[in-house]
Amino acid sequence: MHAQREEAALEAAGIPAHPYPRITSFRSRRSALSGSQQETWARRWPDLGMQPRDSDGKPTGTLDTEAWFGRSAPVVLEIGCGAGISTLAMAADEPDLDVVAVEVYRRGLAQLLSGVDREGLTNVRLVRGDGIDVLEHMFLPGSLTGVRVFFPDPWPKARHHKRRLLQPATVALIADRLRPGGLLHAATDHAGYAEQIAEVGDAEPLLRRVALDAQNLPMSVSRPTTKYEAKAQNVGSAVTEFLWEKAR
Repeated sequence: MHAQREEAALEAAGIPAHPYPRITSFRSRRSALSGSQQETWARRWPDLGMQPRDSDGKPTGTLDTEAWFGRSAPVVLEIGCGAGISTLAMAADEPDLDVVAVEVYRRGLAQLLSGVDREGLTNVRLVRGDGIDVLEHMFLPGSLTGVRVFFPDPWPKARHHKRRLLQPATVALIADRLRPGGLLHAATDHAGYAEQIAEVGDAEPLLRRVALDAQNLPMSVSRPTTKYEAKAQNVGSAVTEFLWEKAR
């Protein structure tokens, strides 16, 4: 039944079954859009949103970010943007960077899209799909200035740890897509997942750990505190952040 719910979540997001086994790192959710969100979605999604696969399940191919954004700029990929609180704040503070925000849930993307529309941001685009699928098929090696993964699902039960997003293979894929000097910025409020992320990131030969207060970074690592994060902190869950740089 659990596998069926995950398959349904993929289908609802327009993500067909992969031709090879794929462990999903997200949970099934269903929620309707408000009237204003539906209106904004109809008006803005055709220009600002896309999916990594077409209606036949085939990859749409490498993303032409210069054509999509209408300019040449460094590109940052945010995997699992949720409702886009961090996305909006960080994009507004860095207008010289182009941000591609990935999320499987339409409700979260609709909230982000409404924020982009409301604030008049021109440097945010949205992809509805599996982050690994996006990395594999939409970006070339060495094409990203940064990858952000904030508060991925910790899958706390031991038997579900294999579903966590930041596994060795995923981190290796991220490292491959980063340009030399590019950054992987991750954050979690789950102590056990923090240990795993640290181990996996430090073991990736293309990455080296750098301090969050390091100078001359190619993108900001200053995040806003979201309601979710504040709630976690209120119950005593410490937030752990990591920053790795790809070897130059």
